[in-house]
Amino acid sequence: MSKDAVFIGSIDQGTTSTRFIIYDQSAHAIASHQIEFTQFYPKAGWVEHDPMEILESVRICAAKALDKATADGHNVDNGLKAIGLTNQRETTLVWSKSTGCPLYNAIVWMDVRTSSICRYLSLR
Repeated sequence: MSKDAVFIGSIDQGTTSTRFIIYDQSAHAIASHQIEFTQFYPKAGWVEHDPMEILESVRICAAKALDKATADGHNVDNGLKAIGLTNQRETTLVWSKSTGCPLYNAIVWMDVRTSSICRYLSLR
């Protein structure tokens, strides 16, 4: 690849793991890294994630994928031009506007704690 090569990063933040993939300008994956993170089940039917653990998993995956790409001879230092994101869709997270810190764990899309409210609203 030339020193002017362009690379795109992709954060795949899923239900059980985070992955970061780097693609070259021909859309070929040149490096990736994946980390699983903790699932919390505080009550029956409840599913949560620690938002800070997710953030750290993104940081680690990106760093490790960049290291792998560099080790394979790709000059990604100046060529990573964009990062895309795929995520868990309906997983919910609320954070403080003043601190930027999460107020609670992320409530995962498969959590059923609000199913009675959803049923009620669907009947209106």
